[in-house]
Amino acid sequence: MSVKLFFWNVRGLNDPSKHPPFVNWISSQNPFFGALLETHIKEPFLNPILSKICPGWKYLSNHQSDPDGRIVLIWKYPLDVHILVQSRQCITCVLSIPNQAPIYYTAIYASNQSDERVELWNELLITHSTLDLENKNWVVGGDLNQILFPFEHSNPDVNFTDNPMYQLQDCLLQAGLFDLRYLGPCHTWTNNQPESPTAKKLDRLLVNNITIDSYPHAVASFLAQEMSDHTPCLLNLALFLPRAGTFPYKFQNYLTKHPGFAQVINDAWIHAGSASQSLTQLCWKLKQIKSDLKRINKENYSKIQERVVETHSLLKNVQVQALNDPSPDTFQSERELHQKWNFLREIEELFFRQKSRINWLKEGDLNTAYFFRICQVRASYNAI
Repeated sequence: MSVKLFFWNVRGLNDPSKHPPFVNWISSQNPFFGALLETHIKEPFLNPILSKICPGWKYLSNHQSDPDGRIVLIWKYPLDVHILVQSRQCITCVLSIPNQAPIYYTAIYASNQSDERVELWNELLITHSTLDLENKNWVVGGDLNQILFPFEHSNPDVNFTDNPMYQLQDCLLQAGLFDLRYLGPCHTWTNNQPESPTAKKLDRLLVNNITIDSYPHAVASFLAQEMSDHTPCLLNLALFLPRAGTFPYKFQNYLTKHPGFAQVINDAWIHAGSASQSLTQLCWKLKQIKSDLKRINKENYSKIQERVVETHSLLKNVQVQALNDPSPDTFQSERELHQKWNFLREIEELFFRQKSRINWLKEGDLNTAYFFRICQVRASYNAI
C-alpha cells in the first residue's frame, strides 16, 4: 500500500472560502494522514467543519494546549493514530500502518518568537530521548518558522548564520534529523507583498536514518500554496525514482595512496602523445589517465568494505597460527597482513570521507555511526 502523509499551514481553515479548494486538494492527492497547522478553528466548531470538509476522517487536536487549535491531525482508514505528547507548538503521535512498522510523527507549528522556538527545540530533544526515537521511524514535519541556512531566505542581504539558525542546526544534529529529499521549490512561504516580495524556507520534512532505511524511496513534495501563504508538503513513502543514465567519473582521493600512483600518471601522460597545445589534446590525455586510474581502482580498491573484512579475517587466522607455531614465516605473514589491513582501513575511511563530504579535523575517525549516516542521507538525495 502506497501511504501518503501531508502537513500544511492553511492560515485559517475557519474561513468557508478555503473549504472548496481544500476539499479538491485532498481529493486529488489522496493522503491517509495530515497535520493542519494554524487552523484558527475553535474547539466547538472543529467537528462541524471537519465533518463537512473531511467526511469519514478521524481527528485529534492540541486545543487543550492552545484554544486556537494550532495543530489538528486528521487521518482515515486503514491508518490509526495515537497521541503520545502534545504542547502548544507540537504534537507527537504514532501512526499504525497495516503490515508496516509504526511511524512516530511529530507535527510542528513553531512560534514566531525566537525564545519560544528554543523551548520547542528542547521539547524535540526530550521527546527524542524519552521515546527512544533514535531506534524508530521518526518523521518531523511542519512550519518551523525559522530558516536553517542563509540561502533559504530570498533576501541576498541575509548572508550569515545567526544564533537562531545555529540553535536549530544544533537541535537537528543532536536529534539525528535531516531534510528528506524533496521535489519542488526551496522556499515554502511568501509574504504576498508585490512591493517588497520575500520568500523563505520555513516548512520542512525531517526524518532520521531509520526512516531512510525503512523507506528508501520516500520523497517529500512541496506543492503550490493555493489558498495559503505556505506550501503544502506531501510525503510519499513509496515513490520510486529510478536513476537515469551513468554517473560521471569522480577522482577518488585515496588513489594517491597507491605506491605506483605517480608513475602511472607519468606513463599515461607520456603514452598519450606530445605536449598538449589545445583543450582537445588536454581532454584526450586526461581521458587516457582516467582509464589507468579506473584500472588501479578496480584491481586494488573495488568493494573496499569487503576487502577490509576479508583481510581482517585472514589476519586473525594468521595471528592464531603465529601463537600456535611461532616461526619466522608466520610472524612475517602476520606483519604483512597487519600492514595491509591498516592500509585498507585508511583507504576505506578516505572513501567514506569523500563520499560524505565532511571535512574532518584530524585523521582517525574510523567508521562512526554519524559518518555512515551522512553518507546515507547523501545517497538518498542523489536519487533525485
